[in-house]
Amino acid sequence: MKTRPLTATQLVLTLVAAGVIGGAGTSFVYGAHAHASMPIAVAATATPTPLPTAVAAFDFSQITQRYGAAVVNISVSGIRQVANEDGSATPQRGAPGFDFSDPFLEFFRHFQDPNGGFSGPRETPMHAQGSGFIVSPDGLILTNAHVVRDAKDVTVKLTDRREFQAKVLGADPRTDVAVLKIAAKNLPTVPLGSARDLKVGEWVLAIGSPFGFDNSVTAGVVSAKGRSLPDDSFVPFIQTDVAVNPGNSGGPLFNTRGEVVGINSQIYSRTGGYQGLSFAIPIELAAKVKDQIVATGKASHARLGVAIQEVNQTLAESFGLDKPEGALVTSVDKSGPAEKAGLKAGDVIRKINGQPVVASADLPAAIGQAMPGDKVTLEIWRQGKQEELSAKLGDASEKSTQVAEAKQAVGKGKLGLVLRPLQAQEKREAGVTNGLLVEEVAGPAALAGVQPGDVLVAVNGTPVRSIEQVRAVVAKSDKSVALLIQRDGDQIFVPVRLG
Repeated sequence: MKTRPLTATQLVLTLVAAGVIGGAGTSFVYGAHAHASMPIAVAATATPTPLPTAVAAFDFSQITQRYGAAVVNISVSGIRQVANEDGSATPQRGAPGFDFSDPFLEFFRHFQDPNGGFSGPRETPMHAQGSGFIVSPDGLILTNAHVVRDAKDVTVKLTDRREFQAKVLGADPRTDVAVLKIAAKNLPTVPLGSARDLKVGEWVLAIGSPFGFDNSVTAGVVSAKGRSLPDDSFVPFIQTDVAVNPGNSGGPLFNTRGEVVGINSQIYSRTGGYQGLSFAIPIELAAKVKDQIVATGKASHARLGVAIQEVNQTLAESFGLDKPEGALVTSVDKSGPAEKAGLKAGDVIRKINGQPVVASADLPAAIGQAMPGDKVTLEIWRQGKQEELSAKLGDASEKSTQVAEAKQAVGKGKLGLVLRPLQAQEKREAGVTNGLLVEEVAGPAALAGVQPGDVLVAVNGTPVRSIEQVRAVVAKSDKSVALLIQRDGDQIFVPVRLG
């Protein structure tokens, strides 16, 4: 086995990819081999029913005996494009079967080519493993999209040691859900429950094939619900402390009644192995994606058409918010749903359909679960006042919602900017109708990350039209200001503390 180590100090979200094994640093290894396991004798039923009463906290034997046979081992093989000019093992653009809108792509940007120093794209055989579970007696199986990514051949092995070639009906990288089909009848299945009914602290059970050990059982408790993760903004994850390792991907997460409430998908790790933080996709979301894939071969997600960033304490003070919550709009797509609804850069979205937006990632998670064409009500904070807007959502396949990350503001003293008006040609090149060019940077602005050549578009949400206007806004600000900066076509609010 060959490891592809990451930078030792980097903390990443590691996909619990089938056949992926962590090394000394955070790393992935492809091609973990299957291990033979003894079949588990289970009475299979075509129409499963939940257990009548909750199982005792430390005894999951009834669930394992009753539904273990519906959990399958998945082995995949195929061809993967590796080795960019910089030697990283990132698939090349245009590689067949690879979706570069996949939110998990960034994980692969850090890998080094196992042969070292190879320049240019090449193909290499790929072998991987994962788990899945049967949801219909005629062979419909749910698993993770990353388990079957780049797969040419998919083999499903049951606990009675029968093996089937599976067809991938569809995979949705945005939610990491895939649907497989095998040619079989009267298969054992699992009952689907409700993640909404889960309580933090409640016991849950995972069954899967970690490192190829079929039908391995682990248990733990629900640590949190609705968890938003940096590179998977469409999924409100269930966080647990259930031991989940490479090969567990795509396996079911059961509640104490024997109902599947989630699909085990990711871990948070420094080593590539389990370290106490596991994340599962809520079964309601997975079932919704499954129904779309079965009906049309693909899943559809809604789009608002904004770029957003987190609201920290400094930004909250700059915009006059009582607490650092919400999604700060940094830019609005032209002719998109947000622009048509009246959203502007500098607005802070605080609620969607009455549900609070606490972290910025809450917004794309809510939007991504809606359907194109749905109407949503947005409660926003604009210029110190609360307003309400209605938006008709577009299709996420047209353009993905972007989430920007703001740099922290530090330092004291004056703003520290030397500005000048933009010339007409510069405005056309930057694609803005107003703004000031940053010529020199010092003090708090420099420490906050502002650079010469940036375009200052707005201050505290107010479009910038003159240097005098900027001076007036800064003079009225006691602690901080929020500068909307455009750089290389992207916009982001940079909070700057004044002292």
